[in-house]
Amino acid sequence: QVQLVESGGGLVQAGGSLRLSCAASGRTFRNYAMGWFRQAPGKEREFVAAASWGGARAYGADSVKGRFTISRDNAKNTVYLQMNSLKPEDTAVYYCAASSVGLATQEAGYDYWGQGTQVTVSS
Repeated sequence: QVQLVESGGGLVQAGGSLRLSCAASGRTFRNYAMGWFRQAPGKEREFVAAASWGGARAYGADSVKGRFTISRDNAKNTVYLQMNSLKPEDTAVYYCAASSVGLATQEAGYDYWGQGTQVTVSS
């Protein structure tokens, strides 16, 4: 089992920044690629970004490329999502997830999920 706990969400004005954190515990962190997903009200959950143990990265929608950066601190068993130039359409619950199959971009590729953290961007 892997337990994931997200933090860092909140209310921010458009153009602002937030950094989300996801602390992992349980099985060996290095065995998992880590990803971020988000779900806006009335919409399906979508892939945001993922990072492998070795440093490979993947990003989802074009709307986040260049604004969001995923990173991980393997010594701290933590993955981060730095979000800059936030827009109201970034408002969503953000979920951290762990994948044993590698740099997955689909929900089905993830084995463990956090409880989510709310990000609200006001205009």
